[in-house]
Amino acid sequence: MLGLYAKKIGMTQVFDDAGNLMPVTVMRFDPNVVIAKKTKETHGYEAVVVGLDDQKKSRVTKPRAGQFPENISPKKRIHELRDFEKQVDVGSSLGIEVLEGVRYVDVSGVSKGKGFQGVVRRYGFGGGRKTHGSKFHREPGSTGQSTYPAKTFKNVKLPGRMGRENVTVLSLKVIKMDTEKQLIMVKGAVPGINKGLVFVRSAVKKGR
Repeated sequence: MLGLYAKKIGMTQVFDDAGNLMPVTVMRFDPNVVIAKKTKETHGYEAVVVGLDDQKKSRVTKPRAGQFPENISPKKRIHELRDFEKQVDVGSSLGIEVLEGVRYVDVSGVSKGKGFQGVVRRYGFGGGRKTHGSKFHREPGSTGQSTYPAKTFKNVKLPGRMGRENVTVLSLKVIKMDTEKQLIMVKGAVPGINKGLVFVRSAVKKGR
């Protein structure tokens, strides 16, 4: 599997070869540093560990600092990729060239937080009639029994905090790659805010 950390720049529109206008999301790859390699002989499987964004050494605990070689500064974000399909060395910086030739990617990130929301927005409930005297417009409705045992059932859809969850969007088509500026454009939207961190990997359900 191939993959790297990227930062979401925003969305724009581009024309394809047939002249059709399509929405795309632009992401930028900052240097991903290889901080470790795992082998079958030592760990039982093969993997590459990459990291992004330097972290102050004063803010790093000793157990976490032990993951990083002496010549590599601690990173805020690290990710392990099993069965990495390219030969890399510890300490090398990886960029968009890792995904060269990949036609579809999966993008993982933290979705936008929407705060405390009711059931209509959170789960798409239809609500009650909006006529005069209805007394039931956007309420969740019954949540349990009216008699013994008077309790709320488990897994009932109720108001609560919405968004800010780990989300993975599968099989996004790669429209364009700019190796000079380290930019990738994919068709459609990806989770998260602008300038937010996402992880881009080769698609697991679609061929290249």
